[in-house]
Amino acid sequence: MSSTAGKVIKCRAAVAWEAGKPLVIEEVEVAPPQAMEVRVKILYTSLCHTDVYFWEAKGQTPIFPRIFGHEAGGIVESVGEGVTDLAPGDHVLPVFTGECKECAHCKSEESNMCDLLRINTDRAVMLNDGQSRFSINGKPIYHFVGTSTFSEYTVTHVGCLAKINPLAPLNKVCVLSCGISTGLGATLNVAKPKKGSTVAVFGLGAVGLAAAEGARIAGASRIIGVDLNPSRFEEAKKFGCTEFVNPKDYNKPVQEVLAEMTDGGVDRSVECTGHIDAMISAFECVHDGWGVAVLVGVPHKDAVFKTHPMNLLNERTLKGTFFGNYKPRSDLPSVVEKYMTKELELEKFLTHSVPFSEINKAFDLMLGGEGIRCIINMEE
Repeated sequence: MSSTAGKVIKCRAAVAWEAGKPLVIEEVEVAPPQAMEVRVKILYTSLCHTDVYFWEAKGQTPIFPRIFGHEAGGIVESVGEGVTDLAPGDHVLPVFTGECKECAHCKSEESNMCDLLRINTDRAVMLNDGQSRFSINGKPIYHFVGTSTFSEYTVTHVGCLAKINPLAPLNKVCVLSCGISTGLGATLNVAKPKKGSTVAVFGLGAVGLAAAEGARIAGASRIIGVDLNPSRFEEAKKFGCTEFVNPKDYNKPVQEVLAEMTDGGVDRSVECTGHIDAMISAFECVHDGWGVAVLVGVPHKDAVFKTHPMNLLNERTLKGTFFGNYKPRSDLPSVVEKYMTKELELEKFLTHSVPFSEINKAFDLMLGGEGIRCIINMEE
């Protein structure tokens, strides 16, 4: 048992006191884990667009003060009652969604959408007692998607932690706990391109580049990147993209451009922007008879997907995915192994790093559209 087990830990956390205002490094108190909970020492975390959206809180429920962060790697400090498959010292990736292993979804080979631990952006407390484990001077600081990794210590449900190979460098594999796995799995687990096939990827941010990386791993012969920002094209070549299309360069729908480039349509497409027009284009650009389109990006709440039913009747398939169809506890360890065996290249996603004390720089980089992933070193 660690010397801190069962005790409140005082540590640094980056607290968002109000929407859109810089985070403030504060001393917080982190309560011990309760039943089926685990307290984790976070060593590295990364910033994802989802953190920024909810920090800006323009279209989301504003919940403050809050500790954001959900892409991270850490080491188990202590475990609560009933936790049997994790122990102090284990290396883990916290995940914004979970796997209880008991519900119908967890027992299904086809789903990763756990009934108990599926992402809930409005729940800012622990399931066990409806309370936060973070406080300052006795006042609660709220959780974010069950992870809150912008803190040196955090408490999460055991079902939201993937136990990984302790030899894996946490400053690299921490990015697998959200965006990179989402894009990678969308291609490998859902689109499933055959060797030699053509794949279109819409949106060349971190998730789209990970989808392209999946197509590269699968052996696609042509990977066509589609983006409105031409400055992304050069970077995308590192991830296997062989060709690029900027819809603004054409006076016809991009699905027609892609169909002409590929003798009737691509074999697979992966949509990573969440813009409804791109979603429709991604579906309509796949080849009839066998084409499969996979939607990854999250649309505006009022968006409506419209296409002619004949597009489906002509044997095109439209699929959706959540977190790349990976079950966090069962599947993420094997994704880490893909990196360990050099099948998956992570270094090219990691463009910046900052000390925890300068976490706001990571927000500035993302808001400025610079880089792909910024690693935040919690010990600096």
